[in-house]
Amino acid sequence: QVQLVESGGGLVQAGGSLRLSCAASARSFSLYAMGWFRQAPGKEREFVAGIGANGGDTAYADSVKGRFTVSRDNAKYTVYLQMNSLKPEDTANYYCAARFTPESTVVVVQTYDYRYWGRGTQVTVSS
Repeated sequence: QVQLVESGGGLVQAGGSLRLSCAASARSFSLYAMGWFRQAPGKEREFVAGIGANGGDTAYADSVKGRFTVSRDNAKYTVYLQMNSLKPEDTANYYCAARFTPESTVVVVQTYDYRYWGRGTQVTVSS
């Protein structure tokens, strides 16, 4: 069982930045692919960014490319999402997810492929 706890959300003006963190309980964290998803009211949960177990491979949704950066620190069992140039349409509850993926270069992008989920952290961007 892997527990994930997100933090770093909040209220920010358009054009501002936030850095989300997701702390994992798994000692084998370095064997997990990690992902960030978001869900706005009335909308489906959508992929934002993903990172392979070794941290060398990443993927992003088109809507956040060039603005968001996903990274991880395997020694701290933590994955991050740096969000710059935030827009009102980025407002959502942001979730991190984990999937046991020993193939270190694999980036998982589908919601249904992730087994473990955090409870989310709210990001609100005002115009």
